[in-house]
Amino acid sequence: MTKDEIYKKVQGVLVECLGVDEDEVTPQASLRSDLGAESIDFLDIVFRLEKVFTTDPSKPFQIPRNELFPESFEPGLVEDNKLTDAGLAEVHRRLPHADLTELKATRDAGLVQNLFAVQDVCDYLERKLG
Repeated sequence: MTKDEIYKKVQGVLVECLGVDEDEVTPQASLRSDLGAESIDFLDIVFRLEKVFTTDPSKPFQIPRNELFPESFEPGLVEDNKLTDAGLAEVHRRLPHADLTELKATRDAGLVQNLFAVQDVCDYLERKLG
């Protein structure tokens, strides 16, 4: 599947799930701040992505919980709600397109959910499908 095909499917899921216009779903758009996603929407997005990327009903496409949108961090990545160096590196690995300026300054683990952009979802799916 090409990058463009993945993007189009992700765009369709976000339009349907979040009730936004197609032109609002750009690669750089933040799921929370630009598209208005809330915590519960992340579960719906995962469910819908699994559905649209399943091409063979006998082999459903699955996104393990906490893999695409981490709800919590493994021990050693966060201490006292602050990201450790390893935690910051993990966020950068998972979200290579995200602006981590504020996160680097504050280390506030609560900010991570605000960083997810459409491109990050597409990159994840490309790695997972590849």
